[in-house]
Amino acid sequence: MNKIEKVTKPVTWLMALLLTGFVAGCGGSSSGAVAVTTVAPKVSYTIPAANATGVATNSKVTATFSKDMAPTTISATSFTLAASGGAPVIGTVAYNAASKTAIFTPTSPTPLAISTVYTATISTAVTDAAGNAMATAKTWSFTTGATTDTTAPTVSSTVPLDAASGVALNTTVAAILSEPMDPATINTTNFTLAESSVAATAVIGAVTYVGTNAVFTPSSNLAASTAYTATVKTGVKDLAGNALAVAKTWSFTTGTTVSAGPAPVLLGTAANYAILAKTGVSTIPTSVVTGNVGVSPAARTYLTGWSETYDVTDTYATSTQVVAPGKLYAADLVGGTTSADLGTAVLNMGTAYTDAAGRTATSAATTNVGAGTLTSLTLTPGVYEWGSAVSIPTDLTLNGAATDVWIFKVAGTLDMAAAKNVILSGGALPQNIFWQVSGAVTIGANSHFAGIILGQTSITFNNLSSTNGRLLAQTAVVLDATTVTQP
Repeated sequence: MNKIEKVTKPVTWLMALLLTGFVAGCGGSSSGAVAVTTVAPKVSYTIPAANATGVATNSKVTATFSKDMAPTTISATSFTLAASGGAPVIGTVAYNAASKTAIFTPTSPTPLAISTVYTATISTAVTDAAGNAMATAKTWSFTTGATTDTTAPTVSSTVPLDAASGVALNTTVAAILSEPMDPATINTTNFTLAESSVAATAVIGAVTYVGTNAVFTPSSNLAASTAYTATVKTGVKDLAGNALAVAKTWSFTTGTTVSAGPAPVLLGTAANYAILAKTGVSTIPTSVVTGNVGVSPAARTYLTGWSETYDVTDTYATSTQVVAPGKLYAADLVGGTTSADLGTAVLNMGTAYTDAAGRTATSAATTNVGAGTLTSLTLTPGVYEWGSAVSIPTDLTLNGAATDVWIFKVAGTLDMAAAKNVILSGGALPQNIFWQVSGAVTIGANSHFAGIILGQTSITFNNLSSTNGRLLAQTAVVLDATTVTQP
């Protein structure tokens, strides 16, 4: 499995599904027009990640951009790969417009040398569709392992879930894959949607791909109260060329309404955890967590304050602070599939963060609201964006229906004062609220929060604070007698 570098109650969640218009990064140009802009493109994430180890020797190397790029500028001259201290790797370079991804396929040597450091470089010769070059070259290194990848990818989860009902008419349909895939194989030939009763009549739509998420967007709303079947075919392949072993099919039934707001962010298997972090999860007792707690790639020693007890198979741990059947998991647990499951969940968490970070504000009215100070506000569904830190000094109300979605993009820190509340009204649900935060998140003592936090750094809940949501951190989560209830 390759790694990405970032630059429950399922039925109710599914009723908030992906809306039409989801395009990772929201930079799609389906109309064919290119917006004039002087903003330089950048590399959003790479596969393999910077400093990744154990990379399969038969893997391709990819870089996904923040904007639509000019394909003619992406070539074997502007995208190169070389062994440390060695000659350049000969390869072919292609650009997949649907995913904004450049793909380097090594041809000599192939496979790559084992246990070797390779450095990939994308020069400033690459430009976006408007002719803007990257401000600086992108360079990253990774180390190969000792073997090739021969493992077939799988579909980890789907949206909607199989047999879901009441699905919004303006939904899109998604498959979350177990590992990064070759974007060129994720298309309308290999990912289809059709009415279940008329399987030969395919729904017309477009397919996009980001991270591990393949998304089918119908060109118009689906029919009401109708059963549909989605299929991901064996033509989809991972970056080592391994195809899906068997086709994945699932069905769902639409309701009669459309959803307001953006498409929700796909969490994949990260949704199996109330708390998931890379470097540690600590608690000052006594916290109460309803849901699973996971840490990876950090080991069990970075689960602190839990007084946990490990099962005899070394698969999981239990704690009086984690409500049964919730469990604690760490990357170094050797029983079952714990380590692999955590690896996939962390991968999906990174993809979710990238997805949320790439969304575009709904309008000028949802940009820089309150200059970053949210005082006594009621916010309706939409994508909200701030280019600075955000503070919540008073109660904040989110008003909308059970299928409506909010995405909050915060370029700095997010701070909530003590003894304040995020209040949900009108039927709004915490599983449909996403907080993408580039800086640290700090929730004040005795405050109540709501929604899924996708934090690029740390998430801290102070004494006797609480949340109805999930805490998904790229570094650490810190609790102090905190109540965390997964939706």
